[in-house]
This record gives sequence, structure tokens and C-alpha cells, in this order.
Amino acid sequence: QQLLGNNRVRAVAMSATDGLTRGMEVIDKGAPISVPVGGATLGRIFNVLGEPVDNLGPVDTSTTSPIHRSAPAFIQLDTKLSIFETGIKVVDLLAPYRRGGKIGLFGGAGVGKTVLIMELINNIAKAHGGVSVFGGVGERTREGNDLYMEMKESGVINKENIAESKVALVYGQMNEPPGARMRVGLTALTMAEYFRDVNEQDVLLFIDNIFRFVQAGSEVSALLGRMPSAVGYQPTLSTEMGSLQERITSTKEGSITSIQAVYVPADDLTVPAPGTTFAHLDATTVLSRGLAAKGIYPAVDPLDSTSTMLQPRIVGEEHYETAQRVKQTLNRYKEL
Repeated sequence: QQLLGNNRVRAVAMSATDGLTRGMEVIDKGAPISVPVGGATLGRIFNVLGEPVDNLGPVDTSTTSPIHRSAPAFIQLDTKLSIFETGIKVVDLLAPYRRGGKIGLFGGAGVGKTVLIMELINNIAKAHGGVSVFGGVGERTREGNDLYMEMKESGVINKENIAESKVALVYGQMNEPPGARMRVGLTALTMAEYFRDVNEQDVLLFIDNIFRFVQAGSEVSALLGRMPSAVGYQPTLSTEMGSLQERITSTKEGSITSIQAVYVPADDLTVPAPGTTFAHLDATTVLSRGLAAKGIYPAVDPLDSTSTMLQPRIVGEEHYETAQRVKQTLNRYKEL
């Protein structure tokens, strides 16, 4: 990560450093971290290094890709504005997603994020013949395990025939060192890129939570001795965020549509972490605790959720007018 001079370098650990001592032999592989990609990754759980952690044996593939890559070139991009149909009426009508876009998912614990994620994974598989990749970045291990169990129950992960599963999971949870939490998003993205570029599929990439990616970068930055920037964040915050987000896009081969859970510290949207994330988002889906309490799922708040795609020239006059009338009716109901 840093060249210190006098043949000394500073490296970032991707796993626990217990037992490391001076004088231990170090092997230079001469290549970046490479992870398995392709159909063999579906239904499996990986760590940041692409090693399976689900006790189901080795991954049956020799195809690997490096996690550090440049974003698609300008001429490869698909600039056509098209809607990504989710099959969830409140989303498709009031805050539609862009194909190859980035969506921020806002909501605390217990408001149905998992329910929405499962619905989307099922819908992309059935309607678009696509697959999904879930990147658990710095979240609780228990939540990761709960999600895995729920996916098995709902059939998103096929227990009988693992190859017919619709999702690959990559976890770098809270107990991992900051280096792993900082890179695990790139590991998930690399797996998604293969499905887009080689298999020419539409891919859904879930990142839960994008704030933890920034937080891990801040920890690494401090450990590397860099001068902190605003509110103690790393000076390279925008660059790090850009290098991840710019790879999430629609190309002429396929698309990666990303849904990112965004934790807003102390509900302050002016903090650099959520602020930098907002610059990249095409739509926001806000989940409401009030709706979840009433048993309405998915608990999408129709008035707080927004989308840059809700324009007459993109969705058509009829769709736009209907959406506006629905919002007016709901606003009136709220006032009363």
C-alpha cells in the first residue's frame, strides 16, 4: 500500500494478524487479489479473498478475475436511458430504477430491507434471466447468517441443486480487519462484472452497507498515517468511492444495477460519507417504520423516495401524470 524506502513497504492485512512476527517469510505473488467468477459462485458464500466460507468444499472453477480493474471505457457504455422493472408496483410507479443505475436504500433495523432484497433477487431471475451478487460490507455476522438461511428457505439459494441458485454472497463482516472491509465491495463487484461482461446478463449488486466501506477506508487511512480530511474522514474519500461506483454501470453487453443500503450517522445528511454517496445515486428508496408497523410490505415511503428517471420524456406522459396524481392524493391524506 505504501513504499517507505530502504526496501521497506507497508501492507494492509486482509485477515487477522495474530501470530505475525518480525523475520517471517513474505511471498510476493506479483499480482492483485484474484477471486473465482462465473456460474460456480452462485449459491456460495465467499470472503474478501474469494475463499468459500460455507463449508461446502472448494469452488468448481478455474476462472478468476483480479478485484482491481479500471471502469468500462467510454465507448463501451450504453448511454440509453431505460427503466429497470422491479415488479414492485410502488417502486416502478413512483421512484423507478435506472438500468445500470445506483439506488440508495434508506431504513433502520426491522423495516423490511431483507424482504425487499429477496423480492428483487426473485424478480430479476424470473423476469430478466439475471443473477444477483450480495456484498455484506462491515455488517453484523448474525444478519449475514439470517439472510443466508432466509435465502435457502425461499429458494433463492437452491439447497438440492446449488448450481441453480440465483445469488452469490460475499461477506466481510464487522469482526474483519479494516483492509478486508475496504476491499470486500470490490470482490462482490468483480463477480458481478463477469456476469455482465462475459455472460452478458443483467445483474443486481447489493451492497450492505456502503457507509461501512467508507468507514473501513477511514481506518486504513489513519493506520497509513495520512492527514485526515473533513470530520476526520480520509483525504481520498471521493477517489475511493469513485473507483467503486464508476465500475457499476450499463455497457453494451449487459448491466449492473446496484442497490446500496446507506447508513446515515446520527441522521445527518451533511456528513461527508453519505454526502459523497449521494453524488452517485440515481434513485433513493426510503423504508418507513410506520408502514412496517402497519404490516405493509415492502414498507417503501412513496413521498420520501425519489428518482431521476421520473420524467415525462423517459417514462412517458401517462406514467408521469399518474405518479404525480398518486403523490398529490397521498399528500392530501397526510395533511388530513
